[in-house]
Amino acid sequence: DAQNGYVFEKAVPLPHGTTGRIDLYKRDCFVLEAKQGSDGWDGDQTPSSSKTPSFSKKLGVSAARRRRGTATRGTSTWDTAMERAREQAQRYARNLPPAELAAAGSGGGRPPFVIVVDVGATIELYSEFTRTGGAYLAFPDPQHHRIRLEELRDPDVRALLATVWTEPMSLDPARRSARVTRTIAAQLAALARSLEGSHPADAVAHFLMRCLFTMFAEDVGLLPNRSFTQLLADLRHDVASFPPMVEHLWRTMDTGGFSVILRTQIPRFNGDLFAEANALPLTSEQLALLMEAARADWRDVEPAIFGTLLERALDPVERHKLGAHYTPRAYVERLVVPTVVEPLRQEWDSVKTAALLLQEQGQNGLAITVVEEFLRKLAHLRVLDPACGSANFLYVTMEHLKRLEAEVLHVLRELGQAQMTLEMESIQVTPQQFLGIEINPRAAAIAELVLWIGFLQWHFRTRGDVQPAEPIVRAFHNIECRDAVLAWESVEPLLDGDGASVTRWDGRT
Repeated sequence: DAQNGYVFEKAVPLPHGTTGRIDLYKRDCFVLEAKQGSDGWDGDQTPSSSKTPSFSKKLGVSAARRRRGTATRGTSTWDTAMERAREQAQRYARNLPPAELAAAGSGGGRPPFVIVVDVGATIELYSEFTRTGGAYLAFPDPQHHRIRLEELRDPDVRALLATVWTEPMSLDPARRSARVTRTIAAQLAALARSLEGSHPADAVAHFLMRCLFTMFAEDVGLLPNRSFTQLLADLRHDVASFPPMVEHLWRTMDTGGFSVILRTQIPRFNGDLFAEANALPLTSEQLALLMEAARADWRDVEPAIFGTLLERALDPVERHKLGAHYTPRAYVERLVVPTVVEPLRQEWDSVKTAALLLQEQGQNGLAITVVEEFLRKLAHLRVLDPACGSANFLYVTMEHLKRLEAEVLHVLRELGQAQMTLEMESIQVTPQQFLGIEINPRAAAIAELVLWIGFLQWHFRTRGDVQPAEPIVRAFHNIECRDAVLAWESVEPLLDGDGASVTRWDGRT
């Protein structure tokens, strides 16, 4: 069986003595479950979800010979069938025998991908890069995980599928993000080191945090594309104008309105980050270092490690540790997933099943209500880290909840809630729910920045180009800079009947 690493009908032992069969299995790569939907339009009827002729009609197959299949594509029954196929494939992946997991390369583990195929119509991708049996999530996100047959004309789509077949772990976004993040942190450390020769370390740290958020804002579309980078390039031969021009931009970002620097209307950012808009004067060499950091794609920053690396980059004492060990994301998830994420996912599976059953019974409105109630629950959870550092644990928790939120929104759209009400648009997981206490003031400021960068990354992944509500960054004060150990005003010893202090000491040393 060790030789059967790429086979059809792979046998998998299931609980209660039964055996399942994986439609197509490739060790280290994927579990594939195939279904066959039926054509939704034969030319005389047009379901609302499809405006194009069916695949079999394009091939000239007569109506009498077209298969009915599992369900009619574009219907709730088809959605339910595809969801059950994903659950079945995930169950197979989790029940692969220990010998099969041991035969896997790179230290063993379950395949990182589950693929659900409606033959001749769609390919759906789901990933779980820790390979530990966690939930397989829509890849790259719930908006783009379904590949239609006609999209295979796109060479990028074919390249993606080829990578799933051959080097799936290279698609792990955390790997690419970690490389980008380390490079950016090293560039910021070099600039911080240069600036600290003539400015206090705290002033340098806050200046660079404002700079990096501005770079992030232009890369995700909150500011015009490359506008800040172009401003830096324009100032190369006029470095003396850097402080007043950048301060003017930051003051406008704080309040919102027309920016004479960028010559366009910009949203109101607010928050504590731009309350002080001080920009440090730079030399030509320092401006060049800042431009180098601005050229990076800040959309790819990995917040789970960015906080730690930024804290080291901006701290003169800790800077020598920049290349040293930091807590890997996988270690963080060992705590976060079983305590917070798995219970919520189990509840979500139940909610989703109930909603699909209600839809099949014709109670679509009630199905939407059930899902919306779960979304409200996600938006009202509170998570506290009493020694949060630069928010690694808080961010990873928030990311998992944002992933779950994206799945909930996807199901709402599948249920027909295409136009979200204004009330539902405002119900979402936000940084306000993630509370931290940190005694180091610089780490506390970085923690808040990390949560907002992570939140905005996921906002654009799940809601497309929809701009977030203003102000973009809100002063929730969810990260408090203080000692998590409770202070006391006085000590009142416990006294015995003779008025002597009661202690645990037995009178002998």
